[in-house]
Amino acid sequence: MKNKLHFSITFLFTFSLIYSQSEPQDYLSLEFHEDRRENVRSLMPSNSVAVFFANPVRNRANDVDYHYHQDPNFYYLTGLREPNSVLLIFSEDQNNNTNIYNELIFVQERDQLREMWNGKRLGAEGVKSKLGFDLAYTTDKFTEISPDLSSFDSVLFFDFKNDVRDNKGNSNDLFSLIDKFKKMSNYPIDFNPEKEKFYDVISLAPNENSANVAQVLKSNLRSKPSLKDDKLLNEFQLASNQEMLLEIKQKISIKAAESNLDAIALSEIMRQLREIKTEEELVLMSKAAKISAIGQVEVMKAMNPSLSEMEIQGIHEFVYKKYNVEYEGYPSIVGGGHNGCILHYIENTKLNVGNDLVLMDLGAEYHGYTADVTRTIPANGSFSKEQKAIYDIVYDAQEAGIKAAVIGADFRAPHNAAVEVIKQGLLDLGIINDPKDYRKFFPHGTSHYVGLDVHDPGTTGPYRANSIITVEPGIYVQDKSDCDPKWWGIAVRIEDTVLITDNGPVNLSVDAPRKSDEIEKLMKKSSPLTDFVLPKI
Repeated sequence: MKNKLHFSITFLFTFSLIYSQSEPQDYLSLEFHEDRRENVRSLMPSNSVAVFFANPVRNRANDVDYHYHQDPNFYYLTGLREPNSVLLIFSEDQNNNTNIYNELIFVQERDQLREMWNGKRLGAEGVKSKLGFDLAYTTDKFTEISPDLSSFDSVLFFDFKNDVRDNKGNSNDLFSLIDKFKKMSNYPIDFNPEKEKFYDVISLAPNENSANVAQVLKSNLRSKPSLKDDKLLNEFQLASNQEMLLEIKQKISIKAAESNLDAIALSEIMRQLREIKTEEELVLMSKAAKISAIGQVEVMKAMNPSLSEMEIQGIHEFVYKKYNVEYEGYPSIVGGGHNGCILHYIENTKLNVGNDLVLMDLGAEYHGYTADVTRTIPANGSFSKEQKAIYDIVYDAQEAGIKAAVIGADFRAPHNAAVEVIKQGLLDLGIINDPKDYRKFFPHGTSHYVGLDVHDPGTTGPYRANSIITVEPGIYVQDKSDCDPKWWGIAVRIEDTVLITDNGPVNLSVDAPRKSDEIEKLMKKSSPLTDFVLPKI
C-alpha cells in the first residue's frame, strides 16, 4: 500500500510538472501586477476611483473575430488576457459592511459550452487564485457590488471611442458594462474630457490668475475644435475685465461641480508609470528585441532579388513563432525600392524586390511587450554607390542619436543630433541646397517610447533610467523628387530599441548588424531557407 501511494503521489507530481511546463512560465508575476495597482493608487487624488475596461473583441468579418488582444493598461494592472472585464481601483479602503477592500475586478463567468468553442475562462475564482485578487466577481454583479460612484470626488477613466459592438445575446458583455457604468456615473451625452479639464482649471485657479488662464484658453480654443462651440469657455476667454471674468468663472465652477468624471488624469498617471520599466519588464523587452534582431539576421542570410515583400515578411514572422511569440507588435512593414518611402507601408505586395534596397520595420511582441527594429538591406547583397552613400549618412545619424540618449537629456536630443548629421549629409550629396529642406527627406521624429505599446505612453520629459525608446532616423527620396534622378527610390531607415541606463544607452537589438559592410558580409552566409522550395501551383 505504501509503495502504491508513493507511486501515485510521484505520478501526480510528475504529471502536474509536465502539464505546467507545457505553457510559458515567464509571464509577469502576479506580484508585478499587484505592485502596479498599488502605484496607481498612490498617484490618485483622494476620495477617487479609477475605472479600467478591457479591450473590446474586434470583428474581422461576418462571424469571425480577430485574435483577441488585451488593452495594455488593463493587462499591465491585472495580467488578465480575457475580454468583457472591468477593474476598479480605489484611492482609500472601502467598507461595505462585509469586506474592507481597495480594488474590485469583474470578469466573464465560466461557461462550459462557450469554453468548448473559444477556450477556457478563469472565472472569478480563477482570477483570485491565479492573478492574486482578493475580491473578484462575475460581470453580472457589476452594478450590485460596485459602490455608489457619486460618493467620490473624482471618477477617473479613459473616455470611450464608441467602437464597441453590442453582442445582443450577452447582457454582460463590454458594451453592457460600459452602458451600466454610464448610468452609474451620470455620464453626460455631450461629455468632452478637454472641456471638463478646462472647467476644472478655471474653477481651481486663484481669482488673480484668471486673466492668465483666459489667455491659455484662447490659444487652446484655436487648436482644439471640440472646445470652440462651448458657450461658457468662449465667454471666459472674451471677457473684457476682471469683473466679467469672475462672474463667468462662478458659472463655470457651478457647471464643473455637476460632474465628478475625469477622463484626463488617468492618462497622466499611466504615462508616469509605464515610462519606467521594472526588472521584470526589462527581461521581456530584452527578449522581444533579441528575437526581432534574430529575425533581421535570418532575412539577411535568406535575401535574394527574387523574393517578394510578403515572403520576406513571412521569414521574419516565422522566426518569431519559432520563439513562441504571440503577436507582431504592429503591422509588419517590408518595402522594396520606392515602397520604402511610404512610412507605414503594410501592403507588402511587390512580387520581387530585384536590386532595390529593402526597408524592413518589424517587431516581435513577447508576452505583451514589443520591440521596434528596422534594417534596410540591398536585395542583391551589395549596396550600390548611391545606396551606400545615403545608408551611411543614416547610420551616422543613428549613432549620434543613440549617443544623445542619456539620463537627463531632453526627449528630443536624439532627434536633434540625428537631424544635424542628415542635414549636412544631404547638403554634401547635393540632394538639398537649403538646410531647412532636409524635412522633405526626413519627415518624422527619431524617438518614441516602446513597451506594451509600440508607441508607449510616457512623459516626454528628460530621460530617466530604465525607460526604453527607439532611435530611428531615415532618408526617403521619392520618385520625381527635386534632385538628381540617381537618388530616386532610395529609402533607408535604421531603428533600434534602446534602453536608457545609468551607464549610458544600451542597444537591445544590437544582434542585427547595422554597418553597411557588416550587412554585406552577413548576406554572403548561407541560409537554411534556400533549399525550402514549394511546388508551383
